[in-house]
Amino acid sequence: MVLMSPPCQPFTRIGLQGDVTDPRTKSFLYFLDILPRLKKLPKYILLENVKGFEVSSTRDLLIQTIENCGFQYQEFLLSPTSLGIPNSRLRYFLLAKLQSEPLPFQAPGQILMEFPQTESEQRQPQKSAMDAEEKTEEKDTGPMPDSESSTQPSGKGPFLFKLETAGELERKRQQDHDLSVQMLEGFLEEDADMTPYFLPPESLLRYALLLDIVKPTCRRSTCFTKGYGRYVEGTGSVLQTAEDVQIEEIYKSLTSLSQEEKTAKLLMLKLRYFTPKEIANLLGFPPKFGFPEKVAVKQRYRLLGNSLNVLVVARLIKILCE
Repeated sequence: MVLMSPPCQPFTRIGLQGDVTDPRTKSFLYFLDILPRLKKLPKYILLENVKGFEVSSTRDLLIQTIENCGFQYQEFLLSPTSLGIPNSRLRYFLLAKLQSEPLPFQAPGQILMEFPQTESEQRQPQKSAMDAEEKTEEKDTGPMPDSESSTQPSGKGPFLFKLETAGELERKRQQDHDLSVQMLEGFLEEDADMTPYFLPPESLLRYALLLDIVKPTCRRSTCFTKGYGRYVEGTGSVLQTAEDVQIEEIYKSLTSLSQEEKTAKLLMLKLRYFTPKEIANLLGFPPKFGFPEKVAVKQRYRLLGNSLNVLVVARLIKILCE
């Protein structure tokens, strides 16, 4: 089996998107060049990259190469939320198998957004229509989580207290209401010293409107990148640990306060970064996983930001090998 994760910088949506002209693509292009000339082709290929790879010229060359070599393949765009994990980490995956018959889950020309069932799952008894109906009813009528995505009860529409659109707020609300996804509290450390992870006052004051804030009872968090802990915008969610403070009330009052008063109000939320261990938990690493003590926290965040979700990859390998 060949497992590949080529450099993502040539394809990331926030980069220059150099694609085949980016020097960092050369090693992968070299692999595609030698693959047809191997005396013995690998039986399986699993490739991962960022969203954006699926529309690149490099991807087109990959598909052309494996088709010429006789591989059957399927492309995916998958996030850990499909496995009930409260973390968004959308990635491109390709599964390829050296065989003449199509894969049982193969959908030509389509990029699948969900995991296909394995043979063992297909053999399990199907849930009754009543079970499905009960699950739907539970989702539709369950209690609304108390999160930053709530709306005003007055009927005036959502209170947009951060730099987000009404659509983004509604998407977050729906994510927190998805009972098929676990709550964040099951992935958090309980006995660790959290003092070093609380956001300093200057960060709170400067980035208050950009923070993606979640609570332990939320069923979502944004993708954690290698810049987490050093940069704020777009690097991952932060956790509100104050239980008896309503975030909407804090943000409503900020406009009429001085800088010092704003800082005091924001400190009431007790916002902290997720620890490296907590991010590793969300990425599916086993409970015993840990870093050597000499590895600095900054470096731990960098390594985790470049990591794959272990459970997503394990599931894909199982599907491919079955």
